[in-house]
Amino acid sequence: MDAARVVVVDDNVVVRSGLVSLLEASGIEVVGEAGDGRTAIEIVERVRPDLVLLDVQMPLVDGVTAAQTLSRVTRVIMLTYTEDPRIVREAIGNGASGYLVHGQFSAERLADAVHGALRGANPLSEAAVSALVGALREVSARPDPPDADPGAESGGEPDGVPPAGARSPGRPAGAPSDEGERRVARFGLSARELDVMRLIVQGRTNVEIAGHLFLAEKTVKNHVNRIYAKLGVTSRAAAIAQWMGTAGEAPR
Repeated sequence: MDAARVVVVDDNVVVRSGLVSLLEASGIEVVGEAGDGRTAIEIVERVRPDLVLLDVQMPLVDGVTAAQTLSRVTRVIMLTYTEDPRIVREAIGNGASGYLVHGQFSAERLADAVHGALRGANPLSEAAVSALVGALREVSARPDPPDADPGAESGGEPDGVPPAGARSPGRPAGAPSDEGERRVARFGLSARELDVMRLIVQGRTNVEIAGHLFLAEKTVKNHVNRIYAKLGVTSRAAAIAQWMGTAGEAPR
């Protein structure tokens, strides 16, 4: 098996050199280095690596912004000291496949993260997991928007139309299925793609999804690729962020 080809991007020369040493000691080939996002984009477009390890805070073009361009070319793992949940969400929403925080992984864990990302996994440090869980909770807690009142101008309600805000018969107000139906309508997923997407949100791998839905792994992969196309993303993490409505949330 050929060694994984990686570009390391960090404006701190000492940190960058340390990462290069760790990766090379693990049998991973470092094919480029950069100290800012602009140079990283130029290098990646030229050498086409398997993966980029990308810092967040850098001159010229920051890592979160660069991730949006880089993730269209290759896989991206954010590798940074930044634990701000808003930064985590925006990086994932911009296409990063993983998010690791310095001090929360070993050399072995870093090598595993690189190889795992190349297999389609999404390596996340505890801070990143907490940020994404927080995002899911925020989305779940959002109140449903009030329904339009078609009878407002005439002063009454049309026959058979419940008043705005009234709950549908047999369904509690704000039931999760309402939100799910809006997402399906927005992205146009088929019933089977919806089943797959729900399992992706739970963190299931293609193999696990195949077993759960009694499908061939290749069939699941085809469903996942179609989901990516409909959501306009290139990774599982970005798909989750897009599906849950947290993609591209700018830090405030």
